[in-house]
Amino acid sequence: MEFLDLPDGGTVRLRVRSWERGSAVIHTTRDGEPADVEIPVLRVHLPEGVKPFPPMYYDVSSKTLQAQWIPMLALPGFERFEYVVTKHGVAPRARFTLERVPLPGA
Repeated sequence: MEFLDLPDGGTVRLRVRSWERGSAVIHTTRDGEPADVEIPVLRVHLPEGVKPFPPMYYDVSSKTLQAQWIPMLALPGFERFEYVVTKHGVAPRARFTLERVPLPGA
């Protein structure tokens, strides 16, 4: 997994060439005991040059960010936009803003 991880106030600008929904198992501690929890994950595949190193995708685990992003990605022509993701706060209470910006010439 290549989780998108930003600091509080951190911003990233991403172009997306394709995307898919899936799940991942994470290891947590509940009531002092280790537990495996399955979470929904949005994987966004990026064109070469968007990210400085492989793999050319990010996995998004934030349910609030997924709720904003999936409807935008489900629209025809989603790849003609750049998506600006900004994190506000720290886990587990972090929230995200998402802005869709048309690419030049799109």
